[in-house]
Amino acid sequence: MIDHVSIAVSSLARSAAFYDRVLAPLGLVRLTERERTIGFGKKYPEFWMNLREGMAPVEEGTGIHICLRAPSKDAVDAFHAAALEGGGRSDGAPGDRQATVTVYYGAFIRDPDGNKIEAVTFPR
Repeated sequence: MIDHVSIAVSSLARSAAFYDRVLAPLGLVRLTERERTIGFGKKYPEFWMNLREGMAPVEEGTGIHICLRAPSKDAVDAFHAAALEGGGRSDGAPGDRQATVTVYYGAFIRDPDGNKIEAVTFPR
């Protein structure tokens, strides 16, 4: 249903280095690079970052977050650890959570600009 998502970042170089590490456990790699945007994906860009120089950090109370599918619990753990090692911060440590229909395993992070990103897997 959703083809791709985009986030705004204040430093393309810093965010590219951050997301190279954070998205790797989810199987997403840098596929497209332009002067003011970078796209990550598996076969085509699904996750874009767009340079917005001078932007203020994203406010935590917006309620906006992006959730990306992880292939396993280990990938969720690696996503979270990579974010912390790369200058992000935790907004919810890896663990089981109750969704509307089922239990899932996920973790929430904030990138250096405050964007809230979640990695999730649905163990069987």
